[in-house]
Amino acid sequence: MGYHPVVAPLLTIHAVAAELPAPDTVQAILVTSRQAIPRLPHAYAHCPLLAVGDATAGSARAHGFTQVSSADGDAKALAVLAARSLAPNGAPLLLASGVGQGHHLERLLTRRGFTVLRREVYAAQPVEALPAPARDMLASSHAGWVLLFSRETAFCFHRLVRHGDLLAGLRPLRLAAISHPVADSVRDLPWRSIHVAMTPTENAVLALIDER
Repeated sequence: MGYHPVVAPLLTIHAVAAELPAPDTVQAILVTSRQAIPRLPHAYAHCPLLAVGDATAGSARAHGFTQVSSADGDAKALAVLAARSLAPNGAPLLLASGVGQGHHLERLLTRRGFTVLRREVYAAQPVEALPAPARDMLASSHAGWVLLFSRETAFCFHRLVRHGDLLAGLRPLRLAAISHPVADSVRDLPWRSIHVAMTPTENAVLALIDER
């Protein structure tokens, strides 16, 4: 697409010890982030796995899961996929999530009659500073884009640019956000403009910058 990408990881991921149910006692596994995949033991590889999007589904297949479906969307789309392909009166669903995450999906599934076992298998810790290439980009005051893919990274980005005296560097930059909640998390920053993906997918975010 002709851009020079500056990658700035804003979260560090740590495994969390969780008491997981036996694989043969769950109807399926649901995951809303690829970060959960490596934390699932290999014994679960034969279980049906429903992923929030294609990237998470691809990570599951790469880790040996053989029955993988993608909702290609958000938590609501994942709940719809579960309702379409699973039995509410069947065995429980294992929802593997990050610490403090997955509550909305759990509520959506419970309302549809599913028994949900939410287990926190990883924690996302915000970084204390932007990587040097990202700080240099913001200090350069050049036109470009900032792509944000989650509320957690958006909150962290907001804190770091404010504390790092980098607000002026945002004025020539456009924001490409994966969803309205992500955009709302940084809406008060001095962007040149804010653009929100039509669907909460990586391809939809890339489409924002491809069409301008």
